[in-house]
This record gives sequence, C-alpha cells and structure tokens, in this order.
Amino acid sequence: MLTKLKKQVQTALTSSANVLHNMGLTPNRVSIVGITLSLLAGVVYSQWHINRAFLILAPILMLISGLFDALDGVIARVHGEATIFGAFFDSMLDRYADAIVLCGIIAGGLTNIAWGLAALVGSMMVSYARARAEAAGIKMESVGLAERAERIVLIGFASIISYFWIDALNWSILLLAVLTNFTVLQRANYFHKLTK
Repeated sequence: MLTKLKKQVQTALTSSANVLHNMGLTPNRVSIVGITLSLLAGVVYSQWHINRAFLILAPILMLISGLFDALDGVIARVHGEATIFGAFFDSMLDRYADAIVLCGIIAGGLTNIAWGLAALVGSMMVSYARARAEAAGIKMESVGLAERAERIVLIGFASIISYFWIDALNWSILLLAVLTNFTVLQRANYFHKLTK
C-alpha cells in the first residue's frame, strides 16, 4: 500500500541523497548506517525498562533507519551507482533490520513471545514470497497489506502509544502477526493466479 508512494518519497529525498553522496557516502555505506541504527533500535527496545523514554527513542531510531534505507536506493539511482550486489546487500540488510527490531521487542518483554515469533516469521515470509516470485519473473511490489513500510509505521506508532499504554505494542505485534501472514497468503494467491 505505502509502496505506491515510494517514487514520490524518493523524489523528495533526492537533495538529501545528494548531500550524503557529496560527503563520500556510497549506497552500501548508507545501508550500513541504516542497519546500525536498526541494531541500536533493537537494543533500546530490549532495555526499555531502564527508561520508559526508550519507547520513544527506539521507534525514532527505527524510522531514521528506514529513511537511510530509502536514501541508499536514491543515491544508487541518481548517481549511477546501482549494482546487482548493492541490491542484494540492501535487501539482505533489510531482513536483518526487521528481525533485529522484532527480537528487541520480544527480548524486552513488550509482547507475548508467541505473537512476536509469529510476526517475525510472517515478516520474513512476506519478503521471501516477493523475492521468490520476482526470481520467477513476477512482480510483487505493492501486493498485500503488510509490506515493509506498513510494518515500520505500525511498530513506530504503537511504540509511541506504548509510552502511555504499555500494552499497545503487544496488541500491535499480534495485529502484525496476522497481517504479515495474511500478506503471504495474498502473495501466494496472486502468484498462483498468474502462473496457472
């Protein structure tokens, strides 16, 4: 759903991408900054009991990480630095980023473990379904309810609400578990229809 706005967002980020490129940052280095921020977000989620304000800091780190994830692609496109390895590297780090944040939420006791694991598996499978379908030549971008952008927004919004109502993140992870696994079914159905 939010993927449809991707081109508009990338256009808006061009000036920021130019600044980073002029600082000497390559797309792969920007990807590394993004995964580092996700790692910090995961650690902050796991340690939220030290300071409740971490429930605000963690989603901010996660959202900035998502911004860097968008910027690496813009730099690659605008400055002609797109490579097959770069696309692979970026996609691989995105999966790690998703897993790290969810593991931090689970480790911090912010969600039921079963719900957290179901959301983690669903998130990985959404990405796998797309990768596998596109390897077979079928585009999956914007197919399904819970693509990466939606997942990041849901977790970020729920985290901020959790500062005031701690159970918000727990219930949002359950919703994420349902939506991600439903998205996998949507993608499987879409693939089946196109390959019949």
